[in-house]
Amino acid sequence: MNSVFRGVAAAACLVMLVGCSGDAWITGGELVRPGEPTGTITVVNGTSRVVDVILISECGASTYGLDRLPDSVALSSGQSYSFAVSAGCWDVDAGSVGYGEARQRLNVAANGITEYTVTD
Repeated sequence: MNSVFRGVAAAACLVMLVGCSGDAWITGGELVRPGEPTGTITVVNGTSRVVDVILISECGASTYGLDRLPDSVALSSGQSYSFAVSAGCWDVDAGSVGYGEARQRLNVAANGITEYTVTD
């Protein structure tokens, strides 16, 4: 298990201990901020593995936050999932439990679609 994955696992454990506090430092912040223009982040699984965790946070947040995929949703190779977000800078961390993860910083334009393809 690499150190990056251990960090994600530790953050997830902390969230379970703290509960739903709503603090941006734990959650990564709201994806859509009220009154701001929005765009879309589409995460595409370009790996041969299942992507079952996608963390998204505002750039500059102290953590990638919580898994943004709905319960029981996982992306097989070639599948994608889209998230509505406020326009601006976002950090995306996608991976597989037990394998590892890939990170990307994205700038999302208002009314735009920004695609991130996760690769091995």
